[in-house]
Amino acid sequence: MIRDNSECVRKSRILQGALTIAALTIMIGQLGNAQQAPKLSVMPLPKSVETGQGEYKLDGHFHAGFSGTHDARLDEALSRFLVRLNLQCGGVRRVQYDAKDGDPLTLTLAVAGPGGAVQGFDEDESYKLNVTSSGVALSAATDVGAMHGLETFLQLATMRDGACSLPAVTIDDAPRFAWRGFELDVVRHFEPVSVIERTLDGMAVAKLNVFHWHLSDDQGFRAESKKFPRLTEVASLGQFYTQDEMRHIVAYARARGIRVVPEFDVPGHSATWVFAYPELGDGRTVRRIPQEFQEYEKNQGEMDPTKESTYKFLDTFIGEMAEIFPDAYFHIGGDEVDGSGWKTSASIQEFMQKKGFKTKDDLQAYFNQRLLPIVQKHGKKMVGWDEILNPALPKDIVVQSWRGEESLSAGAVQGYTGILSAPYYLDGEKTSEEMFLADPIPADTKLTPEEQKKIIGGEVCMWAEQLYPETVDSRVWPRTVAVAERFWSQQNDRDVADMYRRLRIVSLELEEVGLTHITGPEKMRRSLVESTHTKALNALASVTEPVSFGDREDVQHTDALTPLNGLVDAVVADPPARQEIAAEVDAVVNDHSKGAEAALRERFLAWQQAAPELLVLTQKSGRFSEVGPRVEQLAALAGVGLESLAYLDARTAPPAGWLDKQKALLKNADQPGALVKFVFLPSLGKLAESAATR
Repeated sequence: MIRDNSECVRKSRILQGALTIAALTIMIGQLGNAQQAPKLSVMPLPKSVETGQGEYKLDGHFHAGFSGTHDARLDEALSRFLVRLNLQCGGVRRVQYDAKDGDPLTLTLAVAGPGGAVQGFDEDESYKLNVTSSGVALSAATDVGAMHGLETFLQLATMRDGACSLPAVTIDDAPRFAWRGFELDVVRHFEPVSVIERTLDGMAVAKLNVFHWHLSDDQGFRAESKKFPRLTEVASLGQFYTQDEMRHIVAYARARGIRVVPEFDVPGHSATWVFAYPELGDGRTVRRIPQEFQEYEKNQGEMDPTKESTYKFLDTFIGEMAEIFPDAYFHIGGDEVDGSGWKTSASIQEFMQKKGFKTKDDLQAYFNQRLLPIVQKHGKKMVGWDEILNPALPKDIVVQSWRGEESLSAGAVQGYTGILSAPYYLDGEKTSEEMFLADPIPADTKLTPEEQKKIIGGEVCMWAEQLYPETVDSRVWPRTVAVAERFWSQQNDRDVADMYRRLRIVSLELEEVGLTHITGPEKMRRSLVESTHTKALNALASVTEPVSFGDREDVQHTDALTPLNGLVDAVVADPPARQEIAAEVDAVVNDHSKGAEAALRERFLAWQQAAPELLVLTQKSGRFSEVGPRVEQLAALAGVGLESLAYLDARTAPPAGWLDKQKALLKNADQPGALVKFVFLPSLGKLAESAATR
């Protein structure tokens, strides 16, 4: 039940007059500080930044263009830049592509060359940006570097003193890692072309340069093959990308400096292949395309590595896809091969005995040995998950580590090139801080300098069991930008507080380019309450986050038909309230800040006031029916906060047993419920401890 905290409320109101004066004092101080130069909000942090004197003010006489030659791709990038700059700063922006006639350029782009016709792994992405009071000069070796510089320009431009301006600054920038990827699973839940496009737009803001497109798995085959049409005719459930759409995505990505690496998972996770073409399988019959996500692969067919026809099929298919995806790298999956059918197939067992293979891993290594020259024949380099790492394969494959830094390092020691993904699985609902601090090459690495060179970067991964087009953005952004900074910026970039400061600003920029990670959850909350009046629900949503995909699966057993429209889908991982409440509690506990105390009191009262309305909603909406206990906990936790503040104000110790009671409430609330977690419990515990010990 909701606790009666009227005494706490009465005490809090006694202090309102004094707090009003304190708040005004803080506001006046803030106004004075507003005249100081603002901190830069560039993300990822550049390699080198030198601040100068003054600023460059943008006005209606702004002219952007090129010094020297350029190509159509950079023309289009500049046009997109000017549209966004106009939205950001207002006013009419005029393009002038050279300085031969008319007014001189105020943004001059100088590019040595366009880069490769097919963007390569070793593309030079560096750029230099020089801002003075008279103009801006951007130079780069390639189009891609110039596009990165334009993104930095937009992040430097801010409204200040009624005008849009850039601080005087010299930036010399280049990425730390060449492979900075984002992997999206479009199999478990299909994502339309529009979602892929806006994802690529977000990647460009974050300076990510590899889109890893997971196109096949047990639950669907998402890429049209004209040579093997049954892959989509019977194994896609009607949801797939045509070849024209895939070519469009490749072109859309290249226009933004992003490579596209497709993944077609073999020889496991291959129920769709075998369902469409049973002759590929290990003898088991795949009777349907599954709707469920967990444990399915252990009971379904995998490819038969012993048949020559399997390799002939893959040769033809890879050749077809190689013409659509021009990137030099081709991902063959290779993970979680169960091998149950290999063990029960008499012909496969006979083959293994003849070859001297003792385990399924030996047979998979043979499969990869046979597959590698096929991939190479079509001008590609093989990429696969950890399981392809085997001394039987040459050193020019790329191993993507999903099982941890240990396997990545082990591969590097053996001479294999690797990319790290283990810490960057977004479905784990980790905080931006956790992923930001996880480095592909930690400062305390035991790898030699030569071994470190084998680690070429990392990838953020988004698996799709529990997301669909309306929720994908809120699961990916803005946390992915924090990881993008880890891939781009220097190893000693470890300031978590400043990362969060910049992340909140970039989050708004991402919405401006078309992502819906803020507006999407807001829309779903309106749907939950069937009203535009969502204040009460927002109070709860702002301080909760989803449980991990795995924890949700344990409770809900999600499949392709599970409705994804509950409270858990309307909240976001690592919401801003986590850091805000932590900062406010620290300010109260350490600095006795009255402003922070007032902010906390306002929060706690809002939680209490929201509770009755939310409890009514639990009775009305089936989508909200399981949230009742969480609502009551929120009200009780508000009581913990208000009582703590009251004791701190009165400088009076609480009665014996009070702190133990509060700790019990916090411990109970720390257990997941309604598939969401409270994000402020450590900070609230700190506040209660302070009240009990001061």
